[in-house]
Amino acid sequence: MNTVLAPIGRFLLTPWRGRAWRDLWFVLLSSALSLLPLGLIGLPWAVFAPSHLPWVLACAFLPPLAAVLLGPQLTTLRRSAYYEIRGAQIPRAPHTASTDAPFLPRLVARLRHPRTWRQACYHLIAGPAANLAGVIAGTMWAGGLIGFGWLSAAIVLGPNWKMLPLATSLALCGALGCLVVVYLMPWLVMASVRWDLKFATGLLGPSRAERLTRRVTDLTESRAAVVDAADAERRRIERDLHDGAQQRLVSLAMNLGLARATLDLPEDARAALAEAHEEAKAALGELRNLVRGLHPAVLDDRGLDAALSGIAARSPTPVRLAVDVPRRVSPTVEAVAYFMVSEALANVAKHAQASAARVDVRLDGALLRLSVADDGIGGADAARGSGLTGLAQRAASVDGRFRIVSPVGGPTTITVELPCEL
Repeated sequence: MNTVLAPIGRFLLTPWRGRAWRDLWFVLLSSALSLLPLGLIGLPWAVFAPSHLPWVLACAFLPPLAAVLLGPQLTTLRRSAYYEIRGAQIPRAPHTASTDAPFLPRLVARLRHPRTWRQACYHLIAGPAANLAGVIAGTMWAGGLIGFGWLSAAIVLGPNWKMLPLATSLALCGALGCLVVVYLMPWLVMASVRWDLKFATGLLGPSRAERLTRRVTDLTESRAAVVDAADAERRRIERDLHDGAQQRLVSLAMNLGLARATLDLPEDARAALAEAHEEAKAALGELRNLVRGLHPAVLDDRGLDAALSGIAARSPTPVRLAVDVPRRVSPTVEAVAYFMVSEALANVAKHAQASAARVDVRLDGALLRLSVADDGIGGADAARGSGLTGLAQRAASVDGRFRIVSPVGGPTTITVELPCEL
């Protein structure tokens, strides 16, 4: 039973909790902030009382323009008030104009930006309207408290109320009405603050397009960090295997070979030793291929040209290689380019039935362009879930572009564009 009544009790006591008083204090401070732009617009009319056309035009356009241009400063004050009193954070909109630009271009850019007019809409219309509702509710709240106190005191202390039953009834009804007002008005004050916060978040914070842009930027940066972390982990595993297990296998194969060549053993022992030696050499070869597949050391040591030359030399299909990359690019992009060429040539050897292939790699400004072509049977389609899907996904991992042209009967050409820096 208590679990049911407790939330109801907390709800009924909401007007007397600290939140209502904080919201009332916020309404008073926010109303003072709303008076700044409104007072700036109305002050010239009250002080100068313009009667000539130039003065009328000046008072009609210059103060509203000044109020619009003060939007960022007023927004900062609003954001601070929300954070200090209500604990709410209004997100900051991204900066667009350069502070190094001259004053007039910055002024024109600010007036042309939609954010300026969204802020002006809040400071001149939405914010004051919400504050006005809160001020009216707060005034009625204070008036109800005063009326209830006065009528209660008059009923209790007034000497002639017993002689005036009608007046007593009216006073009791008035006191009851004041009590209702005192209970209801805090709800309206809190509602006005919620409206104000909703308006402020929508008009003072970043727009939906800016939030989406920021989200895309964050996702792009996080994806680039994941790709870099995965590449760094592959490098670490490659170093550990190269310096650890691979060296042990090399030593084992050398010892077995030395024992096979020098020891005088029975024929069955020599056969077992020879088999162990061949197995060690096979395991060493598989480990080297695995290490090369994780991350080739030559790519870090000598760059993309030397690494791709090794791929072309090991390919079963004759490959003509042309690399024009005068400078090193991002290690992650180099790794993606290396593995894409490696997988593309593997697909040529397995499926294309080609007699020759050509690989062109060149650096074109901010893009690394790859082209892998063969004279095979064609008919390759990335939509059928073949290894070409993996190539497209590798390119997309660094915001690259992947394209394949492979008519039936050939030839097949794969073109890739990779941004040099993530």
